[in-house]
Amino acid sequence: MLRWALIFFIVAIIAAVFGFGGIAAGAASIAKILFFIFLVLFAISLLAGILKK
Repeated sequence: MLRWALIFFIVAIIAAVFGFGGIAAGAASIAKILFFIFLVLFAISLLAGILKK
């Protein structure tokens, strides 16, 4: 999931460089959502691993 967030972030940067503001904003928001989903899933799996011991 972190890989997809990074891909969308790179797409947003490239689109912003070429002047496609709408596409850049959309890709950046998707990247932000995926990153926060990754953080939540990482925290859950970290807690599950700690509680399992």
